[in-house]
Amino acid sequence: MRYFEDVEVGSTATFGDYEVTAEEIKSFAEQYDPQPFHTDEDAAEESMFGGLIASGWHTMAICMRLTTEQPDPVAALAGVGADNLRWVAPVRPGDRLSLRTEVIEKRPSSRHDDRGYVTTHVEVVRQDGEPVARFDNIALVKRRSYEG
Repeated sequence: MRYFEDVEVGSTATFGDYEVTAEEIKSFAEQYDPQPFHTDEDAAEESMFGGLIASGWHTMAICMRLTTEQPDPVAALAGVGADNLRWVAPVRPGDRLSLRTEVIEKRPSSRHDDRGYVTTHVEVVRQDGEPVARFDNIALVKRRSYEG
């Protein structure tokens, strides 16, 4: 477990491996984003995407899953926000997703000595290394000196 003091600005990581299936795309979309290019393969063929694609929100849910399973996690107390979210390419059935991260900022909390804020630039990438989404994640991270 990495605490606030262990996190270094500029540090990078690549991790995760998640294969997206057509069934999962449709199931997620039917519940949360029921647009035809997410739920209906025939309609998706006729769309501007030329086939079934995952909802951007589904992509973000997969990103959260990969984040919680990372091999060297931070002692996160909570997520604070995600800035600059962009979906830059569609996610299709059979894509394998992973994350590339870089810590871009950290600062101690001005109100609580037991925590600090860590901002990480995240790219969700598919098997060919091309990004499908990117954003800046802000997390509230526990300080080791206040572990107790």
